[in-house]
Amino acid sequence: MTAVNLRNNESQDNLLRRFRKKVVKSGILSTIRNKRWFISKSEQRRMEKKKAIRRSKRRIHEFEQ
Repeated sequence: MTAVNLRNNESQDNLLRRFRKKVVKSGILSTIRNKRWFISKSEQRRMEKKKAIRRSKRRIHEFEQ
């Protein structure tokens, strides 16, 4: 559970901004998005392999420039 305490003289905008940062850092939203639909193990492996290939191509492209 992510919690944020209000500091002295802190606006609600700053409080909300800190809360959002904590939620993103903890990875809660990405976990929820991934579990929204059922994905079989084989499909998951296939997707991870595609992501890894894209990452490696991107790194090679950045290195060449």
